[in-house]
Amino acid sequence: MLTKFETKSNRVKGLSFHTKRPWILASLHSGVIQLWDYRMGTLIDRFDEHDGPVRGVHFHMSQPLFVSGGDDYKIKVWNYKLHRCLFTLLGHLDYIRTVQFHHEHPWIVSASDDQTIRIWNWQSRTCISVLTGHNHYVMGASFHPKEDLVVSASLDQTIRVWDIGSLKRKNASPADDILRLGQMNSDLFGGVDAVVKYVLEGHDRGVNWAAFHPTLPLIVSGADDRQVKLWRMNDTKAWEVDTLRGHMNNVSCVMFHAKQDIIVSNSEDKSIRVWDATKRTGLQTFRREHDRFWILAAHPEMNLLAAGHDSGMIVFKLERERPAFSVSGDSLFYAKDRFLRYYEFSTQREAQVIPIRRPGSTSLNQSPRTLSYSPTENAVLICSDVDGGSYELYVIPKDSIGRGDSLQEAKRGPGSSAIFVARNRFAVLDKGNNQVLIKNLKNEVVKKSGLPVPTDAIFYAGTGNLLCRSEDRVVIFDLQQRLVLGGLQTPFVKYVVWSNDMETVALLSKHSIIITSKKLVHQCTLHETIRIKSGAWDENGVFIYTTLNHIKYCLPNGDSGIIRTLDVPIYITKVSGNTIFCLDRDGKNKTMVVDATEYIFKLSLLRKRYDNVMSMIRNSQLCGEAMIAYLQQKGFPEVALHFVKDEKTRFNLALESGNIQIAVASAKEIDDKDHWYRLGVEALRQGNTGIVEYAYQRTKNFERLSFLYLINGNLEKLSKMLKIAEVKNDIMGQFHNALYLGDSQERVKILENAGHLPLAYITASVHGLQDVAERLAAELGDDVPTLPSGKEPSLLMPPTPVTYGGDWPLLRVMKGIFDGGLDSNGRGPVDEEEGEEGDWGDDLEVVDADGLQNGDVIAILEDGEMVGENDEEGGWDLEDLELPPEAETPRVSANSRSSVFVAPTPGMPVSQIWIQRSSLAADHAAAGNFDTAMRLLSRQLGIRNFAPLKSMFLDLYTGSHSYLRAFSSASVVSLAVERGWSESASPNVRGPPALVFNFSQLDEKLKAGYKATTAGKFTEAFQLFLSILHTIPLIVVESRREVDEVKELIIIAKEYVLGLQMELKRREMKDNPVRQQELAAYFTHCNLQLPHLRLALQNAMITCYKAKNLATAANFARRLLETNPTNENQAKTARQVLQAAEKNMTDAVQLNYDFRNPFVTCGATYVPIYRGQKDLSCPYCTTRFVPSQEGQLCTVCDLAVVGADASGLLCSPSQVR
Repeated sequence: MLTKFETKSNRVKGLSFHTKRPWILASLHSGVIQLWDYRMGTLIDRFDEHDGPVRGVHFHMSQPLFVSGGDDYKIKVWNYKLHRCLFTLLGHLDYIRTVQFHHEHPWIVSASDDQTIRIWNWQSRTCISVLTGHNHYVMGASFHPKEDLVVSASLDQTIRVWDIGSLKRKNASPADDILRLGQMNSDLFGGVDAVVKYVLEGHDRGVNWAAFHPTLPLIVSGADDRQVKLWRMNDTKAWEVDTLRGHMNNVSCVMFHAKQDIIVSNSEDKSIRVWDATKRTGLQTFRREHDRFWILAAHPEMNLLAAGHDSGMIVFKLERERPAFSVSGDSLFYAKDRFLRYYEFSTQREAQVIPIRRPGSTSLNQSPRTLSYSPTENAVLICSDVDGGSYELYVIPKDSIGRGDSLQEAKRGPGSSAIFVARNRFAVLDKGNNQVLIKNLKNEVVKKSGLPVPTDAIFYAGTGNLLCRSEDRVVIFDLQQRLVLGGLQTPFVKYVVWSNDMETVALLSKHSIIITSKKLVHQCTLHETIRIKSGAWDENGVFIYTTLNHIKYCLPNGDSGIIRTLDVPIYITKVSGNTIFCLDRDGKNKTMVVDATEYIFKLSLLRKRYDNVMSMIRNSQLCGEAMIAYLQQKGFPEVALHFVKDEKTRFNLALESGNIQIAVASAKEIDDKDHWYRLGVEALRQGNTGIVEYAYQRTKNFERLSFLYLINGNLEKLSKMLKIAEVKNDIMGQFHNALYLGDSQERVKILENAGHLPLAYITASVHGLQDVAERLAAELGDDVPTLPSGKEPSLLMPPTPVTYGGDWPLLRVMKGIFDGGLDSNGRGPVDEEEGEEGDWGDDLEVVDADGLQNGDVIAILEDGEMVGENDEEGGWDLEDLELPPEAETPRVSANSRSSVFVAPTPGMPVSQIWIQRSSLAADHAAAGNFDTAMRLLSRQLGIRNFAPLKSMFLDLYTGSHSYLRAFSSASVVSLAVERGWSESASPNVRGPPALVFNFSQLDEKLKAGYKATTAGKFTEAFQLFLSILHTIPLIVVESRREVDEVKELIIIAKEYVLGLQMELKRREMKDNPVRQQELAAYFTHCNLQLPHLRLALQNAMITCYKAKNLATAANFARRLLETNPTNENQAKTARQVLQAAEKNMTDAVQLNYDFRNPFVTCGATYVPIYRGQKDLSCPYCTTRFVPSQEGQLCTVCDLAVVGADASGLLCSPSQVR
């Protein structure tokens, strides 16, 4: 049983399939009728007018109607297009059990608990016949699909067959008067419309259902005696043929299958049973856990069934309908009706090849599932579910194609999946042991091979390879080398389709397609809501696939679309050009010619074959919103422009593709403020100042215009803007324009007129307009503001623009493929629009509030008349700007089409070149790429704490760049400074960055550190040595010898930092003499310069002597004398200590110090780690630590993590070569 759709709802009592659409009606015990789309799995509508359970429901064959009958004694006829009940038929006196439309006449038959069956005419909305005779509830009644019969089943244990021939005659229009007379007589004297033809008795309990066979004179019934009975009838009598026993409870519904020779029944025992109608034996049983079944329905055209139960319904199929097939070159082998058939694509010739199974084994789901063909050996492998999964191997005799009569015994074997993997070898899956058996054509096992994943099916994947499928993944397995070549997580894969060149594969699951390379490297995934059925590759590398109701395509980048709609599902076998070859569910070969333009167009765009794109645009009808949206989304607005007639869309596309000419033309057509504004923004981006100006004029955007003139340095037009602001009485605009012009007198005048006298006074005084300032001071009297003393005022002047006037210069480059070439299709360029000559704005004669036209305003301005401050001016147009004569108008120049401007692609920034060429952290820091520098240091030296390096990173970055000032209004230009640059170097070859830190600086620091140590300035010395350790990671040297010197320097600096840390700590510890002695002793074991070692030994000797540890002090004295001290004082003290100790060779206190046993000191805890003890080291400075310090920050260098993995110091390009 293949469940196609399932619903969860109240108990389902009635079901009906729509004849054409994928719809099913379900009437519920709750009184609701649901309309479902079982293909999409969605609820389309619900009808809710019945009161109480609705037990019967039925779709009309051709009208948009359905009928329902319920426990409210009502029969309702509904129109599903209008979503409402058209009328109600009243007459039954009890619950209505079933309702059904007649296939030809406008009749409805209904069965009711009032023991009658009624036939209604739904056009005249009357009851035309009442069939009485049953003496208990009538559980169901239905019309015969062809003859004038009705069958009914009742709880009185009988089934009745009624003849309604006379009813048909009565309702037909009478041909002549004699017939009409006879009809009147029968009406007067009570002629009977319907007579009982047979009463079938045989059930021991009430009968719940009876149904006719669609073609044969058979009836099947089911009853509360748990039996299904088969009856036969002829013209005179009817009799019981057989009884099917097996249900454990009342049989609620039973029917013949339209396509196969089987009976399907369901029951309150929670099962559906399938019986063989000829052998009258049970074939299969499907059970549910908790739900009793109540109703069955069969699709009138398709191989679909539905069953209603206590908590919903299921739509299901009994068998797969997909024919097994295999394509090889120009031929197709497929299984149909127990024959292997052959089809040739080029000639469309088909033929029977050989019979493939003993007749008679038609039990369910025994048909071939898969078929594999070996062209060289002419052998076919057919797999099916017989005996739990088995295969049959046929070798086709060369001459038998077309004869189809040579019966041969197949070589068989168990195995749910078998395919050819080489010319004469095939693989069979042995699921139990998760292995494949490789067999030869004699069906002998040649080799066994275990599989890498738990596999439930195998597919072909090229010679010698298998594609193994498990629940959630697939892998490609090489049988020779027993290697996994690739794997991928996928939904459950049902079919595998390889491209012709075996480079790509499509993995089809129920609702998704995954396209991968031959090694299963994922390329794209596609999801479908409707089930995917089949697919094939066309010669362009486009995957064409079918769902239940569409043929669709999938491009290599994952874009998909619909090619055409399907009425019935098909299985694609091959795609050739725009012809699709396919098999339908009956195993018939079909060819379909489809329009491939859309996907070929998209593919050409994807593969940048622009010549194809051009010719397709010219020659085909590729229009539509979807195509325009697609082109826009993929970044080809200039192509989309040639499809569009709508001005708003044209405008948007023109802006997106930067085509100012078309944008201007469209903006004129649309003429609204928002579009002009957006045009202005785009024109400004392109530097087309003429069009910017025009757009701002059209929108009367005076502030932007003023600013544009300021940037362009057009002072003449700025002063005009000042006059316009004056006429418009726009104080703020006046002030801004005066500011832009640097006109201080005008500013003082504006401030004075606006009543801001203190501001006017300050402005006048600062700008040296003394006479005005004095006049204002007189007006202000005592309120004269004071100016700050000791400050020099400077004149606020706008900066000089970089370029005056015209459009910004753009680079001239080659034309794009789509520009110009399409102008014949597009519209004429803008400058050809008639009537629009140079002087834009002439036609904008706007009359202001006072009735003045623009011309009058200019006259006023020229006559020097003052315009009153309170004159409220309306929308001033811009004639007063006196646009320049025609030659300079911002029209699109005539030759603009031949020279499209596109900025060249920028080169690679120097910083990026530095990063690509170097794996030295210093180079990355100098390039400003701190994160990669930190990653490199972390990988090479285990550094985790970058805080001490922050300032150095910044120094490296700023030190490797120089900065130049350009124009006053342009940004600063940064230049890369390269190390080792010489004038003879090639200008195109970039050297590495110049670095501010070098090795010689560290040498200086080392000397300074030694000096400070000798002088006893331990803190200063400690800082110097630590800064050496912090700088070394960012040092770059040239030669291998220098690399060794750098590594040596790390060790020296580390020893001093550790020693000085211990010495500084010892000096802090006043109250712990034992620890003081230990630290002094450990200091003498640091690897120091000889003068410093002598000082350390002297220090330790004195400390121990004072603490009465004479034996230890004597050891330090001995070591000091062994260094041959040049300072006589040191030698003298040491000898005295030795003499004193020899008298009493004892220690007052036990120290954690054994000078006979070699050790290193832990950098964190300052305890000795003797030879042979476990220890860890810092990956950078190599200081040793006790194991408990693992993962902590190194206390000596303060950079790296103790015990971290690191590849080692990289400080020279010579190490990389």
